[in-house]
Amino acid sequence: MRLRADFWVAAYLRRCDIEGVVAVRRRRGAPDAGAIFIKLDRLDGRAALYGLAPQLKVEREGDRVFMRLHKDDYITPADAEARLAREIGFDSDIWIVDIEDRGGRTFLDVV
Repeated sequence: MRLRADFWVAAYLRRCDIEGVVAVRRRRGAPDAGAIFIKLDRLDGRAALYGLAPQLKVEREGDRVFMRLHKDDYITPADAEARLAREIGFDSDIWIVDIEDRGGRTFLDVV
């Protein structure tokens, strides 16, 4: 059984805070099962956007595993915002968490 999206986001924000990484919930989605997107801004013109990986790539049921939503290691913050705008247009019940960290730390399980 998967943890509700609102609980997961709250715990994730807490983890980032404990590690000294600035993270804010920018958009509240559906509390039970809204899609979650994490935007990392490295504060140097580079950004990355993460979304949930398809279940086919997840080994353990119930885990939230993320993947980069672009080919290159990093994209511009404007490109990340454009992708988020498209996602909102497709599904208005998404969660968006913004992270600012020069070291690129996200604390996500990534495939």
